[in-house]
Amino acid sequence: MLQIKKSVHALVEEAEAKVTTLTPQEVDARSGEEGVLLIDLRDIRELQRDGTIAGALHVPRGMLEFWIDPESTYYRKEFDSADSVILYCNKGARSALAAQSLQAMGIEAVAHMAGGFERWQSDIGRVEPLPERRK
Repeated sequence: MLQIKKSVHALVEEAEAKVTTLTPQEVDARSGEEGVLLIDLRDIRELQRDGTIAGALHVPRGMLEFWIDPESTYYRKEFDSADSVILYCNKGARSALAAQSLQAMGIEAVAHMAGGFERWQSDIGRVEPLPERRK
């Protein structure tokens, strides 16, 4: 059996102590600002099942660092006009870890949403279905 010396809960707590955390209300207020890019880190199945926040860019968690790095062959042009990013996942754990990772890459203007999409649904309630995929 693998010996875990630090739990995922401990990792998330450490990340949250180092990154900026915004409430859904703060995210809602900032999401329309120029240069702010809202990023949905959830798995595509979560988006298909639950919908998303209007204007959010879906970036699979495993690709975030690759898509945001201009030197990566996977870089996405959607980041060209971003001055800051706000990350969210389903409950807020993946986004806290991802924000810490982006900080380690030198990105200072990064935050994550407390409670994730679940809290957005309960506090704000505005959700849109995932658009149909073009064939």
